[in-house]
Amino acid sequence: MASPHPLPGDMLFLPPQSQAAAAACTTLCCLCGVPMPPNAANTCAPCLRARVDVAEGAPRHAAVVHCPWCSSYLEPPRRWTRAAPESAELLQLLLRRLHRPIQRLGVSLTAAEFVFTEPHSKRIRLRLRLRREVLPGRSVALERDHAVEFTVHDRLCDPCARARADPDQDQWCAVVQLRQRASHRRTLLHLEQRLAALGAAGSATRVDVTGVGGIDFFFASRSHAAGLVALIASLAPARVADAARQLVSHDTKSNTYRHRHAFSVELCPVCRDDLVFLPREASRALGGLGPLVLCVRVTDTLALLDASTHRVVSLGIKDYDRHRFEPALTSRQLVEYVVLDVDPSPVTSDATAASFGYRTAYVQVARASELGRTDAIVTVRTHLGHLLRPGDRALGYDLRGANANDLDGQSHCLPDAVLVKKIYEKGNDGERIQQDGGRNDDHGDVSIDEIAMGIGGIDLEPCDEVELDELLEDLRI
Repeated sequence: MASPHPLPGDMLFLPPQSQAAAAACTTLCCLCGVPMPPNAANTCAPCLRARVDVAEGAPRHAAVVHCPWCSSYLEPPRRWTRAAPESAELLQLLLRRLHRPIQRLGVSLTAAEFVFTEPHSKRIRLRLRLRREVLPGRSVALERDHAVEFTVHDRLCDPCARARADPDQDQWCAVVQLRQRASHRRTLLHLEQRLAALGAAGSATRVDVTGVGGIDFFFASRSHAAGLVALIASLAPARVADAARQLVSHDTKSNTYRHRHAFSVELCPVCRDDLVFLPREASRALGGLGPLVLCVRVTDTLALLDASTHRVVSLGIKDYDRHRFEPALTSRQLVEYVVLDVDPSPVTSDATAASFGYRTAYVQVARASELGRTDAIVTVRTHLGHLLRPGDRALGYDLRGANANDLDGQSHCLPDAVLVKKIYEKGNDGERIQQDGGRNDDHGDVSIDEIAMGIGGIDLEPCDEVELDELLEDLRI
């Protein structure tokens, strides 16, 4: 007589059999006497299931609170989490509600999945796989499916309740005011794309673009605003002011207050590729750097390259606030040069410049608009010796005809030109052709309009479109 098969959804886990037990073909169950394969319990699976209920005491019904406006679920006591139907986030939220009751029973959860229900039934069903040790010390375990049904109760969360009570009033708790007071917004445009790629404004209730070169982020929680401020400070040199607080309402009976918080974040006006003439005090404080320096990189610090010695110094926002210097020439004043000759002789480079990949060289250049004139050829010392070859084109600052107040008094000790970056040729499809003849398709075909959308969708002026085009070209290097 064959042993009965286990019921669907039930599984019996037994320890590995010894050689002696494997040699015996069958044995008798100690309870019912049915022939069966030998196991450590000496009991067949139906008898074990009759004596042990794996799901005994496990909850079969539970409740969950759902906000129909924002599709978020309540995690007691006051936390609301947004989750889509039958998503991984919703499954984790529901399992956390069942974790303690199941853990107290000494039962382990091995699997869980959703069971289809009608969208408007206000029911969520889960199929759980529970595992229990039948005989402790003998490694005999029994698994069984267990169904749990959640009843969904609709209730508005606090932000949605306030918005529904007073639709005309802005229901925000904190605002982050991001500004850059400069003639161009190169750092702000780049920072906007970084925040959009990281999804930093996903918890914002509203994002507004101001007409003074800035973005306002509105949040329903002060902690979300503080997190965005910390992220901006780690991505760009930003000056963060103390958070201002304004009293909105006060309940004298319950002694509760409602405030609005404002975070002011101001980006450094010095952007990448800007030429800066350092004041005498700043030059001394930075170890004799400059006074003519070029901003080659902007992260949480400014990387300043000495135009004469090619030494690179990183300057934080706190050090910048001690001197508060402004850029003498910006990237809008770059002119195009043609490289005529490059000195192949080795030139000693600074160690910090070498860490950035720069190599010092002497090159002969002429302005593209004055090509052919003998007096237009100048010899300059540049940090782009690893990129430039005869016949290449580069962008740089023409200090002979520059119109800047900081440079007029020191014109006798300034170089004729400062090269900033190499110009790469483009193919017919607009993609950049690199120096080795290959194409760089890492970023794909991205238009200026797609980049400009970002978080707040900054309204681009004609000058900003040029800056954004150059930023897109830099990202494709």
